[in-house]
Amino acid sequence: MASYDLSSTSGRLAALFDMTWRDHAFLRVWWTNAHWISDEMVRTNQPWPFQIRRWARRGIKTVINLRGGINSSFHALERDACEREGVTLENFLVTSRGAPTLEQIEGAKALFERIRYPALMHCKSGADRAGLMSTLYLHFRKGEPVDHAMRMLSLRYGHVRQGKTGVIDYYFAQYLKHGAPKDLSLIEWTAKDYDPDKLKAEFRAQPWANFLVESVLRRE
Repeated sequence: MASYDLSSTSGRLAALFDMTWRDHAFLRVWWTNAHWISDEMVRTNQPWPFQIRRWARRGIKTVINLRGGINSSFHALERDACEREGVTLENFLVTSRGAPTLEQIEGAKALFERIRYPALMHCKSGADRAGLMSTLYLHFRKGEPVDHAMRMLSLRYGHVRQGKTGVIDYYFAQYLKHGAPKDLSLIEWTAKDYDPDKLKAEFRAQPWANFLVESVLRRE
């Protein structure tokens, strides 16, 4: 993956061009899929630099990038915009088609305990990975029961639980079925009775939903 030197006009233009077309950012100029899920946290899709500037002016102190892509155009532009606005950028990689790991669950809890608020977190579309982390945020930070916090994994935000991205819902559902009745916390169950590879192998997505998510929406 190419790296981008934003200190030059040509480098910045190359990054903007790549983000606009290869990362489909032209779709996100007006559609931000932005939702405040508490008085201190907003979830969105991948923001443009000018959108980060607007969020900073609304008081956002931390941006959490859930996508990774450290050498990508979108990350270079995001990092630059956060530095210009005095916003802390946190990179916390999660996946939309893999079962969450203990490291990710424990890491999310620690992340929400240490960052500065108000905060913004995003993936590419603001639907799946943002839904996973929003559920964990409401559970760990706000103390909501998992079954209530799972409303963050909803079609309202563009999440299609019948497709491969539904493995996220399946993870929480298995906790509610096997862990909660034993009075195990989410972390305790994940550490004790959970195998992410086994859970992913057990999950069955529906063909029509896979076509929608993979071929029509082309989710990352």
